[in-house]
Amino acid sequence: MSLELASTRAELDGLLARHGSARAAAREQAAPREGASSPRTAVVMTMGALHDGHAALVRAARRHVGPAGFVVVTVFVNPLQFGANEDLDRYPRTLESDLKTAEAAGADAVFAPSVDEVYPGGTPQVRISAGPMGERLEGAVRPGHFDGMLTVVAKLLHLTRPDVAFYGQKDAQQLALIRRMARDLNFPVEIVGVPTVREDDGLALSSRNRYLSAAERRTALALSRALFAASDRLGAQHALRARADSAPTSRGRAAALSALGEARAAADSHAVAHAASRTPRTRACGAHAVRSAARVVLDQAVRDSDSFTLDYLALVNPADFTEVPDDYTGDAILAVAARVGATRLIDNIPLTFGASQ
Repeated sequence: MSLELASTRAELDGLLARHGSARAAAREQAAPREGASSPRTAVVMTMGALHDGHAALVRAARRHVGPAGFVVVTVFVNPLQFGANEDLDRYPRTLESDLKTAEAAGADAVFAPSVDEVYPGGTPQVRISAGPMGERLEGAVRPGHFDGMLTVVAKLLHLTRPDVAFYGQKDAQQLALIRRMARDLNFPVEIVGVPTVREDDGLALSSRNRYLSAAERRTALALSRALFAASDRLGAQHALRARADSAPTSRGRAAALSALGEARAAADSHAVAHAASRTPRTRACGAHAVRSAARVVLDQAVRDSDSFTLDYLALVNPADFTEVPDDYTGDAILAVAARVGATRLIDNIPLTFGASQ
């Protein structure tokens, strides 16, 4: 089936009704077979200007629902989530190429409504509040952004009526808030996160990357380099921890580390010795060293380029986006946001701080 385009709710309802009829027929055919299930509907919400990161979401949705399922991509630049001094007017609108990208990735339909179609009465008087998590990091820099985002996501979930919705992990705080909204407000939908897609040099794909000049794009690599440096530092700490734990216990911890011949041993010996003195349940690789490794890269970028301005670097608990302590164990997200010239970029990487066993 070729891709279908809907620009009004009536057209979208027609597409969903036809798919609903097909689902009902499939359900009847599948009823006698134990464990058989009817085809599912998946939605991928975008603001257009589709790139391979969006295509990865569509491909994930197609794999999830299978060839008999229905995948709809929404394309809507939501004015509620743009502040007064942000780039709503210049945000790229490329519907023709978006349709081609969506179809090639496996979408069945694209819903591309106008602002009047989504907000027929004008700016809605009732909106969804993102709560305390929506006031941190991106929410602190962009007040009201997440309220506007959740409001349109809720509307689009109602309009598309999916079984499952796919969102990119590059917008980690957004994903966490959508999951929280679905849970708190009992939305009957499964929320799935898809890993960040990157260029070969590490830059996270973003529709805003097209705003960057060649020089600015090189400068923008500091974001991903900082995240990778932090991840490498954590890996080195875990490796050092494992080797230190296997060292003879009769020698001092610092001496044992030095004997191992690790390049980082001298710098890490004090931190590892401190962690080793704690109980096994709380012995963790320090978050401070991870933050510091990322900060070194970002500070250098600030020194090297007048076009680079750091908004924040934060190592947070993915449950509520509060900063984690230095002795933290468990999953975390290292998030960074910066302006490169006139373009604001965000990136993040998931990390796991594991206690020694």
